[in-house]
Amino acid sequence: MNAKPVIGISCNYKSEENFSHHMTGERYIQAVVDVANAVPVLIPAIGSRLQLDGLLNSLDGILLTGGASNVEPHHYGGGEARDQSLIDKGRDAVAIPLVRKAVEEGVPVLGNCRGHQEINVAFGGSLHQYLHELDGYEDHRMERHLPMPERLRPRQHISITPGGVLAQLNDGKDEAMVNTLHAQGVDRLGEGLQVEAVADDGTVEAISVVGAKSFALGVQWHAEWQTREHPLYQAIFEALGDAARGRMRDRLR
Repeated sequence: MNAKPVIGISCNYKSEENFSHHMTGERYIQAVVDVANAVPVLIPAIGSRLQLDGLLNSLDGILLTGGASNVEPHHYGGGEARDQSLIDKGRDAVAIPLVRKAVEEGVPVLGNCRGHQEINVAFGGSLHQYLHELDGYEDHRMERHLPMPERLRPRQHISITPGGVLAQLNDGKDEAMVNTLHAQGVDRLGEGLQVEAVADDGTVEAISVVGAKSFALGVQWHAEWQTREHPLYQAIFEALGDAARGRMRDRLR
């Protein structure tokens, strides 16, 4: 079989004066094409208008991307968002139920940055809205004054849970350097999730779904950035691709 699996990539919604956009960064698409060796399909942030059953029947994997917006706090009992400009209601209404249904049906899922947080919220977990304002936590936010390659350099040391999904992808090694960039962070871990890695200040940097039928991993960093230059990033996307090929074989039987 020469067919390639189809991986859906979540979009962010942006409204401007004359145009509205459903968009994602090119590097997510490149990682799916070049590393996961799959066909990318963009998933618009249209909320409940998207029929999840029909979508998942045609997909072999899901990539939940990062984005400038935050998961709206009411999804995890966090009250009102302090900054309403950082809300993407359409994306929340797609991504959160999509995660739950995809995992339930055995569709492989990878969450990067915001996607990592969406996985936690989808399973009943909560988030810190402003991690850097809390005692004991470092400032993990993007250094926006720097050029993009420097912003996305590996700058955060993480400790990896021995024997977990991430440890296997990291050749059994219990540490790594990653390019984590975020203001929010996991607070209460979602039901049925396990911690795969933490930062030096205890911030949860990776999670997986315990007993998932297929690959289901969230990482707080941007594994889609220069993926082939970082062995761990490459291994993550290769694992997504391998799981998607398994899903495709089952789907096309």
